[in-house]
Amino acid sequence: MQSYWMQMTDTDTVLDLRDSPIPTPEPKQLLVRMRAAALNRGEFLLGHGLHGQPGSWKAIGGEGAGEVMAVGAEVTGFKPGDRVMGRCPGAFSEYAVMESAEAMPVPPGLPWEMAASVPLTFLVAFDMLVLQGHLKAGEWLLINGVSSGVGVASLQLGKALGAHVIGTSGSADKLEALKPLGLDLALHTRAADFAPAVMQATQQRGANLIVNTVGGTVFAEDMRALAFEGRLATVGYVDGVVHADIDLEALHAKRLTLFGVSNKLRSKAQRAAAVPRFVAEVMPHIASGRIRPHIDTVMDFAQLQEAKARMEAGAHIGKIVLRMPAGAA
Repeated sequence: MQSYWMQMTDTDTVLDLRDSPIPTPEPKQLLVRMRAAALNRGEFLLGHGLHGQPGSWKAIGGEGAGEVMAVGAEVTGFKPGDRVMGRCPGAFSEYAVMESAEAMPVPPGLPWEMAASVPLTFLVAFDMLVLQGHLKAGEWLLINGVSSGVGVASLQLGKALGAHVIGTSGSADKLEALKPLGLDLALHTRAADFAPAVMQATQQRGANLIVNTVGGTVFAEDMRALAFEGRLATVGYVDGVVHADIDLEALHAKRLTLFGVSNKLRSKAQRAAAVPRFVAEVMPHIASGRIRPHIDTVMDFAQLQEAKARMEAGAHIGKIVLRMPAGAA
């Protein structure tokens, strides 16, 4: 089978399309014939530590959807022929293995490309907004970098939960494109200057929950924009700034909660723990069409380099998806 591998150095990333053996599922895994896989910026970012030591090669891709071809000896609930989606290491391949505990049935009628855009991105949003962020209907959610894959998923999930959503972006066109998804206030800025507008929109109360997909350059401004008992989720640092000052007086007086969202150090069991609740609470919105994963671009399997370039240029709104070869066998 064909499979994409990537070498990450201290300064660059290199892609290589290889002929690789079809993997064999372990007792609790599924072998999946991949139909689509979605890109996530974190897997291409230098310094995120997702690829082992600099200079090493690793099969890449983190989420996708396809047909079950074989199941491990201890798998229950899935059988060959089932349509599944899930977090999936090495997803940019014609075949990949998926942990059965992280696999989810694809709702009828949901296209492969949309199914591939759900598992990682929406599970991250669910972690931030629900499991750790405790977002309630009527609260204010601020999303830095709202046009990213995680940003758009957080916007859509936030609206489904009944929140008011504010988004920042350096592109006025991207903000305009997101208004039909329910964006309540669009702030056109890349600078750390948005707290006054957030305070004005919230009657000087501040945002109850903030999702920071940008990094350290906006961290202090996020602290200023938080409400009493506000929560700040840090999910990425595309700006490359990994240190920021913390206003301890504000942290103390406003009883703030700061938390990170990452799967890098989590065990298989920890990653899978939220899946049943996600299936129960979020998948009905996706199955009914209330939430439709927002696809920016679908590219052919041979175009991963171009897809990666589009993501690194920040030209996308939502998800970039790779479509697998129709003749994979």
